[in-house]
Amino acid sequence: MTSPLQDAGPQDAIAARYGRTPGNRARDRRLIWLAAAAFAVVFIAWVVWAGLDGSRPSIESRNTAHEIVDDTMVSVSFEVTGPQDTPMACSVQALNEQFAVVGWKVVELPPSDQRTRTFTESVRTTELSNTGVVDTCWVVERRS
Repeated sequence: MTSPLQDAGPQDAIAARYGRTPGNRARDRRLIWLAAAAFAVVFIAWVVWAGLDGSRPSIESRNTAHEIVDDTMVSVSFEVTGPQDTPMACSVQALNEQFAVVGWKVVELPPSDQRTRTFTESVRTTELSNTGVVDTCWVVERRS
């Protein structure tokens, strides 16, 4: 009794040994198309979720000035642009020469009919600071 590998030519025997028969090639193509389709579905879902979701209000903050008051205090001036009539909060930081945080404070900003507002806050420090910055701002959830 002869095996299929012996009946086939040398190229066919090698192809059969390593799974490169015509039936396997069709299956491989189907798997590639299936993987490409799955990738496309995941990518489109991510674009819709990340790029088109406009339900969260946009808040922008900008540092405008800082003044080192003394070894334990820095004054930070900043501008916040956000939704009108919405309470917000910002974290303000004092940094030393190595950019380590040496003072930190959360400032609550009351609702206002103005979209862009300017604030100046004093931040206590544990050592002499080199600068003061507004780090991040967010919408404060209203409590019922």
